Amino acid sequence: MKAVLLIGGLGTRLRSAVPSSPKALASVGGRPFLELLLRQLGAQGIRQLVMCTGYLAEQIEEVFGDGSDLGMTIQYSQEPVPLGTAGALKFAQRYLRHESEFLVLNGDSFLEVDFNELVESHRKRDGLVTMAVVPVDNASRYGTVRLGADSRLLGFEEKAEQSAPGIINAGVYVLSNAVLPEISEGPASLERDIFPRLLGQGIFAVEQRGVFIDIGIPEDYARAGEMSDRLNSAALSKCCSVTCTDISQPQGSKDT
Repeated sequence: MKAVLLIGGLGTRLRSAVPSSPKALASVGGRPFLELLLRQLGAQGIRQLVMCTGYLAEQIEEVFGDGSDLGMTIQYSQEPVPLGTAGALKFAQRYLRHESEFLVLNGDSFLEVDFNELVESHRKRDGLVTMAVVPVDNASRYGTVRLGADSRLLGFEEKAEQSAPGIINAGVYVLSNAVLPEISEGPASLERDIFPRLLGQGIFAVEQRGVFIDIGIPEDYARAGEMSDRLNSAALSKCCSVTCTDISQPQGSKDT
């Protein structure tokens, strides 16, 4: 199975803390945040990656190369203009045409999750999308999801002005290949444009209870640095039947 990492965003909200690098290379515990996601995927046996890049893409390719130093294979899909999460995925479809299903991860968040369990849940329900969701104490920054009794996704709620607990989209999905024809060429968002339109065709949620953090704003980026040891441990905590092996720091990696 391939994993697609969406790492092409401009990262404007984080620019004050990371002024000259793409958000995916923001340093957490002395290593690029993206490396944390790669270590997590590799520890669970997922080593075929497609990176959807955009802003300062050459820096990411310089650090990770073709993935061979990590025991992985990395293909790059560099968007010519900002395309959003759905547009970037559509632009990368040439790397996915032979995949019946694939993982998709937002490159600016980390979730402690068993990818194999998520995939098995997707296959059992035979839907188009399986979304990892997580309960948080304050959902005002994210907006929330509404779930049915069968874990079917019923809808999305906009961000609230007041802080309140809720269940949010954690930015980790299993997508069936049939989703790709539903995405038009050009800029589009999975969360705002595609998923709401596919609700009636089968989007299911699997609730997670592990560590979750989104580094999209300076406050949470600072918090990620404070909990870097915990994040590193969480990256290796769902290894299932595969052997957990730490991926060493890539050659050329720098503290960004």
